[in-house]
Amino acid sequence: MATSCSSAMGRQFTSPLTREQMSNGDVFEKTHDELDFEFLGNIRGREWRVQTNVYGNGSTAIGREERYDLWFDPTEDFHQYSILWSHDWIIFYIDNIPIREIGRTESMGGQFPSKPMSLYATIWDGSNWATSGGRYKVNYKYAPYIAEFADLILNGCAVNPMDHSSACEESDAARYDSATMSLEQRAQMESFRKKHMTYFYCYDWNRYTNPPPECNIDREARRSYGADGARFGNHHHHRHGRSRHHRSPVGLADASF
Repeated sequence: MATSCSSAMGRQFTSPLTREQMSNGDVFEKTHDELDFEFLGNIRGREWRVQTNVYGNGSTAIGREERYDLWFDPTEDFHQYSILWSHDWIIFYIDNIPIREIGRTESMGGQFPSKPMSLYATIWDGSNWATSGGRYKVNYKYAPYIAEFADLILNGCAVNPMDHSSACEESDAARYDSATMSLEQRAQMESFRKKHMTYFYCYDWNRYTNPPPECNIDREARRSYGADGARFGNHHHHRHGRSRHHRSPVGLADASF
């Protein structure tokens, strides 16, 4: 399936975490899947950072976070954030530029998201870890916090929430399963990651003595990162954590392949 929406963050001095996510945690509490776009809070005047993350089959003990500096201020205008999720690939996009690709591999096994998910948008207080690694807390005197969403597009196979059956035509599923990046798009992604990626979980040796099995370590690129997985010059006291929070569905985006 493919999902895309445009969003703009509200201007605040210290903002909470804003998340656009696909998840099925309300149905599969112990084996849920999740795909995240997360804005990690902001101090006015500083760069905005966005994080992507993937969980599969309840694998919350293994976070697969990547973080990036944005080349724009997301409070000034709407920008498009998209996820292509097929049987074998997950691709994250910002303004139609691919920024991350995850492939289904034998080593990743059941931790590749594979169950029907819904689409949610949330604003929640993750400032114990998100804003500069928890250094700055949300100041509620600036509430209410606002995130605006528009132009929501969902393409995929609808799933019956009762029995998880799907009336999806094989041709529809095959269309998304066959989607790949062009050479130009792959070059765009590689350029983006070299310029803007500030944290890579595969390089976080403090967190993972043995990197997750799907990690392929690029020794040359690894030299640009510290033992905490942060790119040199971009250390924001990285911490990792998850808080239980209420999710507000912005549309049902169930899909099955």
